[in-house]
Amino acid sequence: MIKEKKILVDIEIDKLTNSIENVVSGDIFDTDVIQLSSKDTKKINKADWQFNWQGQIKLTDREVYKLVIKDNPKIIQGLISLSDKGDHIYMHLIESVKFNKGKTKIYAGVPGNLAAFACKLSFAKGYESYLAFDAKTVLVNHYQETLYATHFRGTKMMIETLAANRLINQYFTR
Repeated sequence: MIKEKKILVDIEIDKLTNSIENVVSGDIFDTDVIQLSSKDTKKINKADWQFNWQGQIKLTDREVYKLVIKDNPKIIQGLISLSDKGDHIYMHLIESVKFNKGKTKIYAGVPGNLAAFACKLSFAKGYESYLAFDAKTVLVNHYQETLYATHFRGTKMMIETLAANRLINQYFTR
């Protein structure tokens, strides 16, 4: 079994959108979140990602999902690694592809979309939308403000039912 060192969630929630939004034109694009398949792993170019997604895929205690635009499902916009903890979903990693980061990003809303999906998955499993994760200390306030997350202790954070429903409604109710 591959053992992984704990990685803290370290992503800026740039904007909560209705899906993902082209930062230049303001156009909104409908998205799908799909579990990563073995064929998809070949599309993950290490140069486009900060984290080792190949390693995440190999870990048996988690599932990796990709965010894609509905009309362009071959291009991955972001990835998220999740575990089912029996009473909540745990988010190990979340990341936008390189071209969706920084001042020159193409699409805003990728991390918010993926976090909302994780909350929706938690709801579907009967966990009242609870999502837990460990955040970098400097981002605790950011996640409280943008994702409505609750700081539990240390680096631990959670998104509880009311906050999760706000995110789910933001991204999945149309």
